[in-house]
Amino acid sequence: MTRNLLVTALVAVIIAGFVLAAKALTGSVAPPIKGYMEGQTIRFIHTEASDPKVAALLTKMKDSPVVHVPSLAQAPEAMLANVYVFKNGIKGGGPFRFQPDVFDHPPGTNGYSPLRALNLVTWKDEGSARVLKTAAEV
Repeated sequence: MTRNLLVTALVAVIIAGFVLAAKALTGSVAPPIKGYMEGQTIRFIHTEASDPKVAALLTKMKDSPVVHVPSLAQAPEAMLANVYVFKNGIKGGGPFRFQPDVFDHPPGTNGYSPLRALNLVTWKDEGSARVLKTAAEV
């Protein structure tokens, strides 16, 4: 038991060292963001966006630069998986301060892609809003 705790503590110190080194070398570290995929809580990071307004919103959201890459908008639809972003409903940690984003097609499944099509979700009746955790629920 004591050995496991020591190993865990050592791993935590090593990870912290890498994070501090990355911050010192680059000036920033992309903070992970909470989301949902197939009912499970996940952590992900934003690195690029094809839309300058989305890049600015995400940069402000996490105080970490999200690069505007216009050429991403040229990616064929067949290369994209979906992410659902909520514009109203349950308050939370999403870009518009509502529930976390919901992703479809996890890694290792047909349809997976690291490139995502942004789908904005608006509840017609905010009174019936609830946290959704799967693409099928959306």
